[in-house]
Amino acid sequence: MHRHFRIYKPYGYLSQFITNQRTRRNKKLLGELHDFPENTMAIGRLDEDSEGLLLLTTDGKVSAQITGGSVEKEYFVQVDGIIGEEEMNKLSKGVEIGINGKKYLTNPCVAVKLTEAPHFPPRSKPIRDSRHGPTSWVSITLTEGKFRQVKKMTAAVGFPTLRLVRVRIGGEFLENMEAGKVQEVHSFKC
Repeated sequence: MHRHFRIYKPYGYLSQFITNQRTRRNKKLLGELHDFPENTMAIGRLDEDSEGLLLLTTDGKVSAQITGGSVEKEYFVQVDGIIGEEEMNKLSKGVEIGINGKKYLTNPCVAVKLTEAPHFPPRSKPIRDSRHGPTSWVSITLTEGKFRQVKKMTAAVGFPTLRLVRVRIGGEFLENMEAGKVQEVHSFKC
């Protein structure tokens, strides 16, 4: 019988269970957060410096179904500066980013400026303080997931990402989970 988990991947953790030769040994891995069953895999990834909702499963079919390109993923992104409507429109329509040394035009997505900062647990490494200038938060919802895509998208419109938190995958929400928290679920709402 397969098992499924939702976790709040904290900042500074890799979305994997074992290290390979290219990964330094002192990296934090998902297996340090919980005693997961053998053959547990992350469904998609979050960069080491990204955080938020990550789904785990022992079922490869479920993993393929969720990463197949039709399930929405929503991110709350803190960007450097006060982003305007023009940049939000560009994000929504698709922007050109680099993927593996080639130019790539992102698919249209839902991009909305948040009117107030969301409440997340403090990050283990602070972002910065107000002496460095203002920041703003946006919500970006997409179905594709290229390498560091959201960060590349905000940079492409002139607003580098400072903090990225995935808050939703399909019908699964981060809600009020604490960083590092693991919840076993019977199935995913995706």
